[in-house]
Amino acid sequence: MKITHVGGPTALITLGGLSLLTDPAFDQPRDYQLPGRVMTKLTGPALEPAELGPIDAVLLSHDQHKDNLDDLGRELLATVPLVLSTTDAAERIPGVRGLANWESIDVPRPGGGVLTVTGLPARHGPEGCEPKTGIVTGFLLTGDGLPTVYVSGDNASVDLVKELADRLQAGSVPGGTVDVALLFAGAARTPLLDATLTLTSEEAVEAARVLAPATIVPVHTEGWAHFTEGPELLAKAFTTANLADRLRLPVPGVALDL
Repeated sequence: MKITHVGGPTALITLGGLSLLTDPAFDQPRDYQLPGRVMTKLTGPALEPAELGPIDAVLLSHDQHKDNLDDLGRELLATVPLVLSTTDAAERIPGVRGLANWESIDVPRPGGGVLTVTGLPARHGPEGCEPKTGIVTGFLLTGDGLPTVYVSGDNASVDLVKELADRLQAGSVPGGTVDVALLFAGAARTPLLDATLTLTSEEAVEAARVLAPATIVPVHTEGWAHFTEGPELLAKAFTTANLADRLRLPVPGVALDL
């Protein structure tokens, strides 16, 4: 498999002959005026949508925040044959297929076989944050002869990562163990809550321990003013925890071969 980081939460996953895009955000740097706050995008995408080639499916952790689905990203959805997201997003965006927690869908692979995508519980902040941050989801990708891939989405809860690991170990979720984890980190903050909305660097380390021996690929750590812990700080935390050998920092626009 390969992962090509476009910027922010947006990454192209090439797996089993399929091209899967996470949280499409392709706008150029700008301010978004929102009720009670301003969201500032600092850097543009390393690649434009046309440079990615055909997309088989979008894995959209949620639709309600501009840093996960911006204006150009929303336009892209109409050109993709399958968009998977929360059941809430499916009610708001025509054509979106909502996945409840632990619900799975099989995506046909070129040449035969399927890639199974399972919706996972995620929480965009501390307990009880949903009225302010909304519902979000993660994804598990599994298939015969393929690595098992965890896409965290904007999840700030290590306990939910532990729940996934426990279910995999018990066999109630297919996949065995996670081989590659795409962790959304960066310790995002907002004036709406006195808490982080995504994993801090230390929480990403804790999640990596839970998911051992998975390779960790962090995204959504930069590019926006509300992210407080960038890739350098995250790499330092992994080095301090003696986990640097499991961390693969992506370079935007460059395919990371796993």
